[in-house]
Amino acid sequence: MVKVKICGITNHQDASLAVSLGVDALGFIFAQSPRQVTPERAKDIISTLPPFVQAVGVFVNEAPGRIREIMQHCRLDLIQLHGNETPDVCNKLMPQSIKAFQLKDESSLEKIMPYCGKAKAFLFDTYSKDKKGGTGQTFDWALAIRGKELGVPVILSGGLTPANIEKAITTVRPYAVDVNSGIEESPGKKDPVLMKELVKTIIRSQSISR
Repeated sequence: MVKVKICGITNHQDASLAVSLGVDALGFIFAQSPRQVTPERAKDIISTLPPFVQAVGVFVNEAPGRIREIMQHCRLDLIQLHGNETPDVCNKLMPQSIKAFQLKDESSLEKIMPYCGKAKAFLFDTYSKDKKGGTGQTFDWALAIRGKELGVPVILSGGLTPANIEKAITTVRPYAVDVNSGIEESPGKKDPVLMKELVKTIIRSQSISR
């Protein structure tokens, strides 16, 4: 079964609904973003999560020491690194580190190889010269399929919505999917109808593919 992470959580209502729908992980963005949360706010929400729902912190070019401070303060389970973090930085934060890559073309895959063994999983997102994530756009999923050949669990992100999630899963067959803007009313506020439709579609796609 594909794992599901809902990112950009900023409030108790969205977190509670995601948990009730059986989502595996919730993402909290600590980098500059319309969905940014403070460590205090994230800790407050994370403290209400039940067992086996993982809390994931999203960082961009943050100092490893500061990341560890926030991890401990908020009780994060995992971290996503969306900046220019080196393989060494990722390795220092193992086994909690997930490294995100924006895939533009075949050359993007060559840059990933040095990170093998230095991160728990790779997250593949849409390339943007202006944003480190949250573009709301998909990319060529053939690149993600190629990326799976590296033997590291792949988390598929980038423009995923209830309308394309089934095709994304059946095409790429990733370890997990990461959804954010595709189920929002506005940045930082999820749409309950879209969130329910997303999970419903994922469950249907899994039953069909068996």
